[in-house]
Amino acid sequence: MHCIRSKLYSQEEETRLKGLGADFFRTSRGGLITFHGPGQLVMYPIFDLKRIAPRPIGVRRYVEMLEQVIINCATEDFHISNVGRTQHTGVWVGENRKLAALGIAVSHGVSYHGLALNCNTDLGWYDHVVGCGIEGAEATSLSRECHRDVSIEETVPKMVEQFASVFSCDVA
Repeated sequence: MHCIRSKLYSQEEETRLKGLGADFFRTSRGGLITFHGPGQLVMYPIFDLKRIAPRPIGVRRYVEMLEQVIINCATEDFHISNVGRTQHTGVWVGENRKLAALGIAVSHGVSYHGLALNCNTDLGWYDHVVGCGIEGAEATSLSRECHRDVSIEETVPKMVEQFASVFSCDVA
């Protein structure tokens, strides 16, 4: 897999995607182009990284903890094997099937933006973008990996439990 490092997307690219029926937004979060749409659980946790744990944590550790929430949910709650990290940010099944994307930002020690977990997403949209700038990567979903429909509604309580566990906090 090859990673594209440019954040610049041309007006032609924006017009092409809009022509397919997509909305196109430029944001201040980390990461490159991605897709958000129906069937995708998008969570934007807001944490004060200076007060999140017994001691402050850095941005990299925070990203690792977000990844761990998803890994635990996929492996413990949905019994998907071979879920983990690669050299690229996000959560992967095997080396090249991306299950979830992360794109965060931090201002004055407070996190914003977050993660997108494919539940029963129309993965065809990923045929039109190089997700997160990683050429050769394939998108996958909980539904595809479980060989059944996995809804956002089914996934939310499991993710909330995993957040509470990984971050050792009450989640409201």
